[in-house]
Amino acid sequence: MMTSELTNRLLVEANPDMTPMPPQVVISGCSGGGKSTLLGELRRRGHATVAEPGRRIIAEQIRQGGNALPWTDLAAFLREALRVAAMDLEGAARDAGPVFFDRGLIDAAAALQRLFGVPLSESLGESRPYGRLVFLAPPWPDIYCADEARRHGFPEAEAEYAHLDATYRALGYEVRLLPRASVAERADFVLQAIHRR
Repeated sequence: MMTSELTNRLLVEANPDMTPMPPQVVISGCSGGGKSTLLGELRRRGHATVAEPGRRIIAEQIRQGGNALPWTDLAAFLREALRVAAMDLEGAARDAGPVFFDRGLIDAAAALQRLFGVPLSESLGESRPYGRLVFLAPPWPDIYCADEARRHGFPEAEAEYAHLDATYRALGYEVRLLPRASVAERADFVLQAIHRR
């Protein structure tokens, strides 16, 4: 049993009216939908967060002059995202409270499936690595913008979102859509939802 699961179980046994918090919470969804901003707000409030694997990989590959970039070798980039997300999960297993992930293992596996036909079973096996409750940022054209690491347009972001929504649901996750609201309201929404479980 992972440390965070054991801690939650012991807390609930000591306080039967308390609902356990999921140990690992994914915030996924549309590219440019405000996920990283939301994670920043959760971090500011004292919660453990894990930055998006893709942005970290892009920064590292640019620094090293590597080719595992979405615009150079997308398959290599996604395989690296799987590796980094798996390492993130391993590192987060030591945290007792909820850990909020900006994307993760399933996002990379879903992209490999959608773009290269790699079955989810090949990328994930039987693993369902996060808590059952997942939050998705819906497409929000008012806040979407391209940048150095996000070079695709809004239509590609919408297609990615639709596939992620379908993938998380098909894997048995309970999907909650983030409201199109301020970052503070979104953070409140997430925290209230996980405390009700």
